[in-house]
Amino acid sequence: MFAYIIRRTLYAIPILIGVNLLTFSLFFVVNSPDDMARMHLGMKRVTPESIDKWKQERGYDKPLLYNASAEGIEKVSDTIFFDKSLRLFVFDFGSADDGRDIGFDISQRMWASLAIALPVFIVGILVNITFAMLLAFFRATYIDIWGVVLCVILMSISSLFYIIGGQFLVGKLLHLVPISGYDTGVSAIKFLVLPVIIGVIGGIGAGSRWYRTIFLEEINKDYVRTARAKGLSEIRVLFKHVLKNAMIPILTGVVVVIPLLFMGSLITESFFGIPGLGSYTIDAIQNQDFAIVRAMVFLGSVLYIIGLILTDISYTMVDPRVRLE
Repeated sequence: MFAYIIRRTLYAIPILIGVNLLTFSLFFVVNSPDDMARMHLGMKRVTPESIDKWKQERGYDKPLLYNASAEGIEKVSDTIFFDKSLRLFVFDFGSADDGRDIGFDISQRMWASLAIALPVFIVGILVNITFAMLLAFFRATYIDIWGVVLCVILMSISSLFYIIGGQFLVGKLLHLVPISGYDTGVSAIKFLVLPVIIGVIGGIGAGSRWYRTIFLEEINKDYVRTARAKGLSEIRVLFKHVLKNAMIPILTGVVVVIPLLFMGSLITESFFGIPGLGSYTIDAIQNQDFAIVRAMVFLGSVLYIIGLILTDISYTMVDPRVRLE
């Protein structure tokens, strides 16, 4: 097990380098350091001297990927990519282009993202699995048919509709909770109720339909027929046998959500004015702050890789036949 974790961690290094290189290339295809300087200086007519000073202060006066004027290893080390990306592997995110400490911003904003993502994640899984097992229990009946129709309808509706409709209905008409903003402590609950409800409802369609497919596939296997032949009730078959054996594909789907627990939802946080990592990333893209964009993409990649490793490890817990070699 330990050797497997070490090997997967080593595999992650070239992946993270590739992600950083791809992010770097895409960003600087659209923006040059001169364009970034003009935007951050905020002046219509910027002198070449002020642009050069801004780039020099932030390390953007070097070549992007290859320094032809340097010698030896400095041809690749004395570049913007090497200077800005190497420190990420020790989680030194550096400073944003406006001077803010990115690591401090992440440590402060991640709690707002977790306050939304964790309830949506936990409640969403419970609701989706319960609804999917209900459809599987009443399979091939009108409950199953209309349940699938409802899932398809929910899947077909844009998440923006849920957000705008929820804000209008709950916030504007009923005046139950605020439609935007955030606070700390217990006071944050009133700002989180609506985003959490919308997040759960928005995921019911796709989640329940996917879990239903998994359960129906398990129901048709031989071990389920054997359990029924022994006289077990259908509810006991579903919860004791089908659910247990469906955990591997369920865990595989759960891993996709793990980075979002920390990274936040870009759309939800922006619309509800929540100062999480999702809105932090959106603001960085709008301001063309490459330092923040690079840090957030790297962090998301690390979290996704960690999620994959944890998923593989959890396989051995739910199915003893699985062994990590």
